[in-house]
Amino acid sequence: MKRAVLMLSFALGLLLCPNRSLSAAELKAGTARIDLTPPMSMKAPLGGYGERMNKPAEGVHDRIFAKALVLSDGPRKFALVTCDMLGLAPAFKPEVVKRLASDGWSAEQIMLLPAHSHTSIEMNAINPANTFNIPQIGIHNPVLYEFTVKNFVKVIRAAEQHLTPIRLGTTSRKIEGWNRNRRRDSKVVDDELTITRIDTDAGKPLAVLVNFTAHPTFMGADAMLFSGDWPGHLQRTLEAVIGNGVTAMYFNGAEGDQAPVARPDSGPSPWERAERYGRELALVVAKDWAHIATQPDVAFEYHLQTIKLPERRWHPDFMATGGKEYGLSEELLRQMLPQMSPPKTTSGALRLGDLLIIGIPGELASGLGLQVKAQAKELTGAQHPVIGGLANEWISYILSPKAYRAGGYEASVSFYGETLGKTICDGALAGVKDLKE
Repeated sequence: MKRAVLMLSFALGLLLCPNRSLSAAELKAGTARIDLTPPMSMKAPLGGYGERMNKPAEGVHDRIFAKALVLSDGPRKFALVTCDMLGLAPAFKPEVVKRLASDGWSAEQIMLLPAHSHTSIEMNAINPANTFNIPQIGIHNPVLYEFTVKNFVKVIRAAEQHLTPIRLGTTSRKIEGWNRNRRRDSKVVDDELTITRIDTDAGKPLAVLVNFTAHPTFMGADAMLFSGDWPGHLQRTLEAVIGNGVTAMYFNGAEGDQAPVARPDSGPSPWERAERYGRELALVVAKDWAHIATQPDVAFEYHLQTIKLPERRWHPDFMATGGKEYGLSEELLRQMLPQMSPPKTTSGALRLGDLLIIGIPGELASGLGLQVKAQAKELTGAQHPVIGGLANEWISYILSPKAYRAGGYEASVSFYGETLGKTICDGALAGVKDLKE
């Protein structure tokens, strides 16, 4: 009789507190990677600079990758995908989800995090909504789009094939002198480095997640070779130093106004600067990684928050800055904004123990990012909240009202007015408030 009462109490607990019971289940994970470097025959353009005029890449300096981490506690699963790319157009993730629906995947269960390399695939070349044939913003390439979507689907499926019990731990600290604010009207810097160590239950390194905030822009518009920029070098070096087949996965933060600071004596070559920066940062990460304590059965929660966006508009400075670079007129903008800038967006969030990744669908300014991280820590108790910049889609730069009114390049490429920053930050925080351990 006593055993029956205990079993009934356990069953009631599962019904009344499903999320907490699922979080306590054994957490498993699997990883996979796939080469995203397009064949030269695809004539894939590099993104990030309008003056390239949609010219195809001339070769490969270092290959670009997508890497997937699939997590599962049995009933639920989640895919975190990092990629050495500039960004993703709003139509990209829905197509990936559509093709994975038969495998039990939904939009809530997937987060895509581009590193924001400016020597990678042009975002608008893989944007079906881009029908304007303007070289400065990139011309849609259906073959390249299909190639990229298929590879994202493949890498998620591959990561799900071999799940193993894991242990996990996270650490954060500030590292001064690695980044700076590139806007003249601000000195705000987010110099926090956050590292998550994921090992198999047997102690073998499985994955390491690295979050640091800086534009991968060592190479300018004249650089016409594919490269992951400094994040690519960071990941390769980290995988070599840690060894044992570990998968290093970098994702950016609120990098809207954050630039990297070249390491001393890096030389005049931007390629050398990018490589040295990535390699030296990897050594910092590896040293901290070695001291991270891990534990099994950590909190595992996720959520996708829908956010209604403000009215679409362009900044008064646009024609003198972004408009000039991208060859756009006010007449073109009247056609483009309704077609290429969505009326709503999402903010995805993932809780893994004390790590909380808050997905932001664009380039958030660092001051807003710091505010979101501080408030998320209070709301959830997660000791290591981070911004996942450019998550799932790129909608624009995301600034405070003051920074928007101040103008400049970032403000000119912000397409929802001065309230966008508050709208996105409030929506993101609404999405994480229930992700408590």
